[in-house]
Amino acid sequence: MSAWPAQVSQHWFAIALGDKIANKPIAFTLLDRPIVLARFDDAQVVAYEDRCPHREAPLSAGCVVGNSIQCPYHGWRFDASGALVEIPGLQDPEFLPPVRASTLQVREHDGIVWVRRIGDVDARLPGVALTQSSSGRRFLWSTVWQANIVDALENVLDATHTHFVHSGLVRARADRQPTIATCQTSDDGFIVDYTGTSRQSGLIYRLFESSRNLERAHFSAPGSVQFEYVYRNGSNARITLHFTPESRERTRLFVAFHIRGRWAPAWAIRMFVWPFLRQVSRQDARMLALQAANRARFPDRRDAIGPLDIVRRRLEAIWNPSATDGDSVARTSQQTRLML
Repeated sequence: MSAWPAQVSQHWFAIALGDKIANKPIAFTLLDRPIVLARFDDAQVVAYEDRCPHREAPLSAGCVVGNSIQCPYHGWRFDASGALVEIPGLQDPEFLPPVRASTLQVREHDGIVWVRRIGDVDARLPGVALTQSSSGRRFLWSTVWQANIVDALENVLDATHTHFVHSGLVRARADRQPTIATCQTSDDGFIVDYTGTSRQSGLIYRLFESSRNLERAHFSAPGSVQFEYVYRNGSNARITLHFTPESRERTRLFVAFHIRGRWAPAWAIRMFVWPFLRQVSRQDARMLALQAANRARFPDRRDAIGPLDIVRRRLEAIWNPSATDGDSVARTSQQTRLML
């Protein structure tokens, strides 16, 4: 298996919901590397490679002691910086060896814990993660898709599959409207604007939405997507998705829903809207699992790129740059006419 692109490791990735991290260590995987998260007594969330540098026992099987994590094998304890602070049975602490547990950078924002393996401490989170405050959030959810990160990202950014995979729920096959999709590079990724349609033809729109002024998909590298809907009554809704690759075949997904200027209490969203959105996620997960299984059956085949596949090359330029070879399409503005 080839290595992940070097520049990807410098980015922040959503790894867990903040309210799921307590003082019991929990194991996760990021870019094929096992890691462990825990919350110390001072409420700080810490992240380490999931191994004790002494005899390689998993720290996720250990425990939190105050503001340190303790290995389950010999009890070695490490602080938030990874420094060794205690070896049980060692009488003179001056003889502590200069051993460290490998740590990751951690940030907690809007209910999500983010980690990064390497890079500049001052680097920002993905732009779409910073656009909304927790006060406007109506729900936050996480699941896992059996899919490659590029396939998962393309799936949510691809409007043309919705007539089939989500037929009647998001869009109806027989009710299409002329649309112009304009894709252009942004500071941290790209933006796709859809013009010419003020509504969608599916059940979700008819039940819960109203006429739109704007429909926009904003991608922040390397794995965050935000759908922005601005309505003619002045309200707006944003669905933000963060994708984190655990491996080449498994991707963790975080979904946040923010709304402003519209009557939509959290209980109403969870009771009435969320079941429909969750069904959309299940349908996508099923199709992506079928796609992944069939890719395994035909490992030597290459995908065809059609005229409506407006984001694939841009995503490949980030996650598989050797395949794109600097394709200029990934850096230019595109305008595509289609029927949505």
